[in-house]
Amino acid sequence: MTQDDALRGSQVQIRPGVTFRVAHSPGHNPALVFLHGALGQRFNWRIQYDAARRKGLQAVAYDLAGHGQSSAYGRYSAGRHSRDLRRLLDHLGIDNPILCGHSYGVPIALEYANRYPVQGLILVAGGTHNLSPWWEPPVVGWMEVIGRHWFHSPFLQQLAHRLMGMAARPDVEQFARESPIPTALEPYRSMGGFWGYNALRRPELLRWRQVPALVMSGGRDPVFTRMMAEQLAEQFVSSHHIHMHESGHLLMAEEPLLFNRAIEEWLEAQGFA
Repeated sequence: MTQDDALRGSQVQIRPGVTFRVAHSPGHNPALVFLHGALGQRFNWRIQYDAARRKGLQAVAYDLAGHGQSSAYGRYSAGRHSRDLRRLLDHLGIDNPILCGHSYGVPIALEYANRYPVQGLILVAGGTHNLSPWWEPPVVGWMEVIGRHWFHSPFLQQLAHRLMGMAARPDVEQFARESPIPTALEPYRSMGGFWGYNALRRPELLRWRQVPALVMSGGRDPVFTRMMAEQLAEQFVSSHHIHMHESGHLLMAEEPLLFNRAIEEWLEAQGFA
């Protein structure tokens, strides 16, 4: 990261005791707002954020509470994340955004779209329910106590990314450098706020179903399957599903050209770009 890096961002006070690290680039609307997933940070969206800026779109990427350089919460939930996102967008003067959420960023996008107007949703490797595999809580518990400390080692960082199937390419290596596996406690603690999440519990409140949506999934993703993505796409009045056969859970880093092209074509089809 250099001094003039657009993703460098700045601290924004959301409410008393809560500040977010936010990168915001002006441009034409609708604004494209990037929401990273668990254990992530704003740099997860490096390639997509830069592409949006080149297209002249207004773009926002920020560290969710408990991640990166943002404040922690005493208690985490998708609803709390979405309400603070509204406060952030009010601060930036943004209405009717397009939300692009990855993994646990998807529930935040859905919760936001239930409460506030959006022009579209881009939902990547995440859905409405059954998002936490059975092994996640015990693994996260182990990481909170012991495992996270191992990742102070650059070698183990690199090994972990290789085990996740990330190829040895310059763009992927930049992703790994900028988005290391966290060694702090708070990102792991925050994951519990999504366990058991179910956006379908109250069907009468599902306003997000009326929003145009692009759903994206990876063929090598062990967490979010093609079937789950197809079921998510079926929830919307208007949706399009892109399945990237060679990608795992981190589609935006593993196949960035295909990923960006899919978003660009969808935006054009919707009349947004």
